[in-house]
Amino acid sequence: MLSSERLGEVVLSGKSAKTFLTNNAIILALLALVVVIIFIEPRFMQIKVLLDIMTQSSTRLIIALGICFTLLIAGTDLSAGRMVGLAAVISTSMMQTETYANRFYPNLPQLPVIVSIVAAVVACLLFGVLNGYLVARFDMHPFIATLAVQVIIYGACSLYFDLPPNNSQPIGGIRPDFSALGQTKLFKSFFGGFSVLIPIALLTTVIIWFVLNKTVFGKNVYAIGGNREAAIVSGVNVFATIMGIFILAGGLYGVGGVLEAARTAGATNNYGNGYELDAIAACVVGGVSLNGGVGKIRGIVTGVLIFTVIQYGLQFINVSPMWQQIIKGIIIAVAVAIDLSKYRKK
Repeated sequence: MLSSERLGEVVLSGKSAKTFLTNNAIILALLALVVVIIFIEPRFMQIKVLLDIMTQSSTRLIIALGICFTLLIAGTDLSAGRMVGLAAVISTSMMQTETYANRFYPNLPQLPVIVSIVAAVVACLLFGVLNGYLVARFDMHPFIATLAVQVIIYGACSLYFDLPPNNSQPIGGIRPDFSALGQTKLFKSFFGGFSVLIPIALLTTVIIWFVLNKTVFGKNVYAIGGNREAAIVSGVNVFATIMGIFILAGGLYGVGGVLEAARTAGATNNYGNGYELDAIAACVVGGVSLNGGVGKIRGIVTGVLIFTVIQYGLQFINVSPMWQQIIKGIIIAVAVAIDLSKYRKK
């Protein structure tokens, strides 16, 4: 490789090897980590473990798909985690069994599940509108705009959560038809079955891939992220596109929050805390550039899986949670450094 040897039509050189290692450094590091984990604990190499990892990745992937739009325009969304918590609290507060002693709404009839889902998602959509309006109308940096909205959402969610007779008690007694959204097992004859969250996440991924790659809206997102001034000259409606980005992201956070609440069959006002940081990290590790205009869906899926494998795998071999945070931090720092390095070269 170092001597640039031609094999057929393929040229291998030290430069190409370095490029390959740079572009795939995180994935190679993940593979090395998996090998180490398997060496320490061979039981990690099981179909059941893989299905568990995919289940835990599902809601995180939906949230990351929402936040990737904001990163593609060289922005961010710090309100994502609080929207997840808001959706979880709203949906579960309406979906408690009649016999549960501490009902959020003691006199509320047993509503259809779709009502709670729509209420939770609409609430997140409204905050998505607020995010988009602050960024698009006032040209406010997304970091500041979404930070302000994050604080507002948490305050509003906490006030709602503290309403009597609940008085800030964890919401429990969730109806089985609601929890089935996140706990149902499909094809139980196949290694005990796999969670319904997996096909939901896959379907969401396909839809978002289509939106980003096959619609005018998706092309406008990349255009604004690549060069905003050129996009304006080309006739792109920047205001409408940015509004659409944050509204779509809010809807995805709402769906992720509902599914997370259904998976755990409960909620508190602290649900979703820090989820936005994990989602941003997963996107960056997956190749979404912080400078905007660069990023693919398959990279986001890879990034989410990487962080889930790290968390699950390290827990599997009983690594201290403190060390898990250190390892995640190192990976994030390395991923951003590689991203900035590639951008400088371009």
